[in-house]
Amino acid sequence: MGTLYIDRKELHIRLDGQALAFYSNGEREGLVPISPLKRVIVIGNVSIETPVLHKLSNENISVIFLSGKRLRFCGMLHGRLHNNGILRVKQYEKSLSPFSLEIASDIVKRKVSGQSEFLRDVRESRPDLRFPMTNASKTLEKILETLKTQSVEMETLRGLEGGASATYFQAYTKMFPESLKFKKRNRRPPEDPVNAMLSLCYTLLHYEMVREIEVIGLDPTIGFYHQFDYGRESLACDLVELYRTDVDRFVWEIFRERIFAVRDFAHGDERPGCYLKKESRKRFYPLYEEWAKGIRPKLVNKVRTLSVRIMDGQDIISE
Repeated sequence: MGTLYIDRKELHIRLDGQALAFYSNGEREGLVPISPLKRVIVIGNVSIETPVLHKLSNENISVIFLSGKRLRFCGMLHGRLHNNGILRVKQYEKSLSPFSLEIASDIVKRKVSGQSEFLRDVRESRPDLRFPMTNASKTLEKILETLKTQSVEMETLRGLEGGASATYFQAYTKMFPESLKFKKRNRRPPEDPVNAMLSLCYTLLHYEMVREIEVIGLDPTIGFYHQFDYGRESLACDLVELYRTDVDRFVWEIFRERIFAVRDFAHGDERPGCYLKKESRKRFYPLYEEWAKGIRPKLVNKVRTLSVRIMDGQDIISE
């Protein structure tokens, strides 16, 4: 068990030796050992005693806090972070140098390549979608060829990436049944079940990336492709671009296998938007964890590789 999800109202959490003890209405309901944990995700109205947070921090277990119904990010607790200040100084310097365009170009090339590959895979498994998948994939390949054969400035790079994403999502929407009402990518709030699931998975992946960035010693707010924006983890946004297609594939597969349907989502009952119901989230967490097991080593490796590049090939100690 690497991740513990706590998604139940009015729980009270205490420390019991090397375990977390869970209470409801004064009655003890269970124990979870601390040693296997790497991260704890707390959703909604949960009471946690200070010794629990001290213990998790000392064990270098990250705690992510999300709001209840909409799973909005509220904050994160870390244990000890990296002490290598030189790494951050180098990061700041290189964010203002041609290094930024080099990293940005690599990110966009890999993202567009992944999108094209995914559409080709869908074309093989869904003959009824052969025409839209083929056309979109050809457009993405042309954009990729431009990126590989021409030197482009940052704004041109962003324009090409935006065009590729528009083409990609036009094809992606055709993979889902009409009943899901998925016509385009939207968020804040998501308006249909597919967008709700994409937003949830993107959010979880984003803060997994923030965690790895901070643990290794980089500044998550200083990116190379995404522009600086107060309060935004631009570097995490940069690196998550490399894995968005993995999320898209995961979401497509769980709807294709009918694990989730329209009935699993709440539609604007209190506020506008579409969100996964609480009882359905219980089924979602194990699925996400199983998928995330394959992604997390890639996140760690990518952040470490970037750190080495920032340090001009000099390795760093991440403990």
